[in-house]
Amino acid sequence: MASPAAVLVSNGGISPHAPPSAAAFLVSTPGAYTTAPGTLLWWTRHLRRLAESATLLARSRPNLLGLPLPRSRALDLDLLSIHSLVNPSVRVAIREMRTRLPMTKDEDLALTALVRGADPISGGGGAGLDVFVHVGTYSPPIFGESGARLAAAGRGRDAAAAKYASWARIRKSLEKMRPPGVTELLLTNDGDHILEGAVTNFFVVCQQEECESNGKFSNQTMATKFEVQTAPLSDGVLPGIMRQIVIEVCHDIGIPVREVSPSWSMNEFWKEAFVTSSLRFIQHVESVQVPLFWEDIQSKTWSDVPWAVKKFQGVGCITTQIQRELLKRARSDKYGVNGLL
Repeated sequence: MASPAAVLVSNGGISPHAPPSAAAFLVSTPGAYTTAPGTLLWWTRHLRRLAESATLLARSRPNLLGLPLPRSRALDLDLLSIHSLVNPSVRVAIREMRTRLPMTKDEDLALTALVRGADPISGGGGAGLDVFVHVGTYSPPIFGESGARLAAAGRGRDAAAAKYASWARIRKSLEKMRPPGVTELLLTNDGDHILEGAVTNFFVVCQQEECESNGKFSNQTMATKFEVQTAPLSDGVLPGIMRQIVIEVCHDIGIPVREVSPSWSMNEFWKEAFVTSSLRFIQHVESVQVPLFWEDIQSKTWSDVPWAVKKFQGVGCITTQIQRELLKRARSDKYGVNGLL
């Protein structure tokens, strides 16, 4: 299905055909990819992960990169080379999108950059890879207005250290376990330890006492009363850009953070929860639900499964404090789309 307002660039050339939505594009095109807001916030981090994802797939899962065989040696994709490979197509795509929608603000654009094994006929965009850049519109959620509603729906992803387009097809198979009103699906291998969301990273705040009414805490109070938890990369989760920045923020402002998969069996200690992604930024969680009998999940649909539900009361004070610091860092990010153009 074509997107009503989107641009697709392939190896620097604008596609003459109406491009599909970003989701449909990923379903149909293998490769390593990254998605960022049209402002190119933290773009250097995105490019570094894109290079790492492509290198990992070329070595161990070439089919996911659109290659017939593993590369005998690693792709030569350092940060400088991935910049020169991808940024020319990004520049063309953003300029074209601005021409088509001159009144659209940059922050309302979503940009997906994908690299795959080069078509031998086209010759590729360099390094034996084809480069695609898809730019479309999206509506970013406003922090605090609406929370995410989550449901555990399936097992963790394969080759989680790389961000690859084929996951979009696998993700569709989880839809049978999406209850009405649920906005994001969670991944877990045992029905207890929560890994991440299908398109987000997942965090909980374990809090032993109610936070102060003014939302201010001393470092000593936070060190004894609060802990942010998120699954470690070693458990098989995507190394999300926002995930890493949240961990850095917590360390810097004195909020204890521990990389451990949050345990559903301990959910009575979950006082707040939030999800992160480059497009959602940080979104508080309204509810989490998990099937009571995890062993039946592969053969059931959401309506056949009894659920246990955990609800949260609005935006938590720790989540709000992390959000404030994220916004400060976003304003100081030096890359930005204007620097590229």
